[in-house]
Amino acid sequence: MTSTQISTVTADPRGLIFIEPSAFADMDDWHTAVAELRQDSPVVRVEAEGWTPFWAILRHADVTEVSRRSDVFWNTERSAPAPDAQYDILAALGLEMPATLVHLHGEAHFKYRQVTSDWFKPAAVKGLQPVVDVIAEEYANRLVEFGGRCDFASDIAIPFTTRVIMSIFGIPQSDEQLMLELTQGLFGAGDPEFLGEFSDPGALVADTIEKFSAYFDDLTADRRAHPTGDLATVIANGEIDGAPLGSAERLWYYIIVATAGHDTTSYAISGGLEVLLRNPEQLRDLQEDPSLRFNAAEEIIRWTSPVRSFFRWAHKDVELKSGIQIPEGDVVLTCYPSANRDEAVFVDPMHFDIRRPNADRLLSFGMGVHHCLGAQVARREVRALLGKVLDRIETVEFDGEPRWMASHFVSGVKHLPITYRLR
Repeated sequence: MTSTQISTVTADPRGLIFIEPSAFADMDDWHTAVAELRQDSPVVRVEAEGWTPFWAILRHADVTEVSRRSDVFWNTERSAPAPDAQYDILAALGLEMPATLVHLHGEAHFKYRQVTSDWFKPAAVKGLQPVVDVIAEEYANRLVEFGGRCDFASDIAIPFTTRVIMSIFGIPQSDEQLMLELTQGLFGAGDPEFLGEFSDPGALVADTIEKFSAYFDDLTADRRAHPTGDLATVIANGEIDGAPLGSAERLWYYIIVATAGHDTTSYAISGGLEVLLRNPEQLRDLQEDPSLRFNAAEEIIRWTSPVRSFFRWAHKDVELKSGIQIPEGDVVLTCYPSANRDEAVFVDPMHFDIRRPNADRLLSFGMGVHHCLGAQVARREVRALLGKVLDRIETVEFDGEPRWMASHFVSGVKHLPITYRLR
């Protein structure tokens, strides 16, 4: 395909499925539709009112190449896919544009990442395992309190991952509910359940960021006056090139850790149990053979792909190895759920298989310089909580229909009613 050809490609109306929040409320239909798109074309041109036009990258090889080619495909302050108006609202309110590990690029990204990188090195993450295990045990014990029936997503998975990241942060348990509400205000803005008093998702996001700013300003002042050994202290006193982090950079560092640190993982956990309930023989295998749980966690994260996509900007004309040509200045969307179901990489990708031999080829954590800093923490959380729960229950079944978050950016199973009998 030549540059001339690609510049005249007609937008495919089916591509709206990548940005319509309601489309992600039914992932079975979503994957069926995207599988057809993936077969038709490796890229899909998407044009929607209020959005910057973009190319949806659907296949594993192309998403991998885009992710690795940070020399060409840049992250920007608009890397989190959203309507243009949502960013315009932030500017109109005088709020700083996003400046996180997701939004920065090149040397700035590298230096920013170094501020907390020691916390996420293998030895440090391994050292977190006892904390994760204790919290997992606590939430598995709550199954006793719920008396055989609960909403596993909202009663167990979400508060568990919130507790883990807040314990790393050093935020008191009394503030965990506030943090949960604020993260849902960012990632759940497209879902009517989380709009609250707001009718406009952009206004909810702006209000949420203002509340985050007020909370973390107070936290910064406290950790500078009374430093401890927690991650909040590291960020509050972080420096780049000998100078303290700017207010915007510091705020967004807090936000990305607080939000990405638990929403994505909770969706992997709740979605993992949901698919295991649909495959009871594999659930029993995990109960009987704990050695399968490492690979099962990889398959669960492949299957759920909680981060749906990111935007990247082409800073020169580029031809991908597959022959796709992207002109300079154009935007691409890396579609992780599609790449994780690519038939060219995964045999029978629509089938969940805890023994899948190449489950570790998942792209859920991204790749290259922007690979998720907390990927190993997330994996440990998935294994710990599901392992504790499976050890505790004798039987478990659906107690109603699961419900998915209606969000195009970060989403998953938000309600999972179950009934169970303990051992």
